Amino acid sequence: MSQKIKKVVLAYSGGLDTSIIIPWLKENYDNCEVIAVSGDVGQGTELDGLEEKAIKTGASKLYIEDLKKEFIEEYVWPTLKAGAVYENKYLLGTSFARPVIAKRIVEIALKEGADAICHGCTGKGNDQVRFELTIKAFAPQMKIIAPWREWDLKSRDDEIEYAEKHNIPLKINRETNYSKDKNIWHLSHEGMDLENPINEPLYNKEGFLELSVSPEQAPDKPTYVTISFEKGVPVAIDGQKLSAVEIVEKLNQVGGANGIGTIDMVENRLVGMKSRGVYETPGGTILYAAHNKLEEICLDRDTYHYKQNVGIRFAELVYFGQWFTPLREALSAFVDSTQETVTGEVKLKLYKGNIIDAGVSSPYSLYDEDIATFDEDDVYDQKDSAGFINLFGLPVQVQAMKKLKK
Repeated sequence: MSQKIKKVVLAYSGGLDTSIIIPWLKENYDNCEVIAVSGDVGQGTELDGLEEKAIKTGASKLYIEDLKKEFIEEYVWPTLKAGAVYENKYLLGTSFARPVIAKRIVEIALKEGADAICHGCTGKGNDQVRFELTIKAFAPQMKIIAPWREWDLKSRDDEIEYAEKHNIPLKINRETNYSKDKNIWHLSHEGMDLENPINEPLYNKEGFLELSVSPEQAPDKPTYVTISFEKGVPVAIDGQKLSAVEIVEKLNQVGGANGIGTIDMVENRLVGMKSRGVYETPGGTILYAAHNKLEEICLDRDTYHYKQNVGIRFAELVYFGQWFTPLREALSAFVDSTQETVTGEVKLKLYKGNIIDAGVSSPYSLYDEDIATFDEDDVYDQKDSAGFINLFGLPVQVQAMKKLKK
């Protein structure tokens, strides 16, 4: 604390962590000015009353920045086009929301002439890395304050006790103290009974799921939805052109009502530990399924297979907070080149948590019925396959002959 801190910009959500950080900063950094910044990436009602709360707890002002359009178009769509899924399950809902928020916080901190940027991420989590790598990318000399690495509070119960002593209003209590992160793309649930992987998530418990219903509660009749893509980007639902934000919101409603996109996962955090969480991503799950279905007919075999490997690495970069890196930008350039022909329509049937393919078409389809048919055709000479197999299998044959000689 040798550097004199007069003004701090705080990444502010109004949740438990950041609610107590404002008074903590003023207590521990010589009554410094605290400017709170909330990035609106689709938290909805969580932003209600935030300004009054921030000011009441000691902030000089609160910025609420609408980042939903930028979030979807510049972070979600590139990740979707890459087919990036972390550890085969996680659609990166928290991961790619952090760089867009942190980037705007840096912009405000520089405009305000702040001495430091503060975040409420714990020393055990991934978000501290995502925030700080973004800060380093745009303000490499900026001091970063991370209270969880400094204060004496050891648990969320300690935080609640601190809040109660400082008369800070909270929307949670000790009985419903799940750690949640919500945005337009997803909602995560961690902590409490979920910390033991043997416990089944309480999907049917009132108030647990917020974006979705459990498959048991979904309608007995399937719902059909048709999604149109242009160069890998979703542009319409059931023939109706919609904005990026509207597409995600619409599919969240449709998917959530049909029990789509809730996963239970034990994942490998960047910091080395395993963590268990439940994620609700109804609209995103539908979009990933539709995009992959369209790529099945639009991409050649070698590109399709290689792109699957790229998707794994892309997901790691997003999860690890390395959005603003040369490698991520280079992989996005590759992905964009593969999407030039990923244009068309995908029809899906949604039924009790399942996504069932119901048809796909594209003007760039590489599927040729005349070639693929089991009926007689004039295009494919089946006799040609014998020579192909002889050449393709030559290394195997030579190796086998050598073994026999020995």
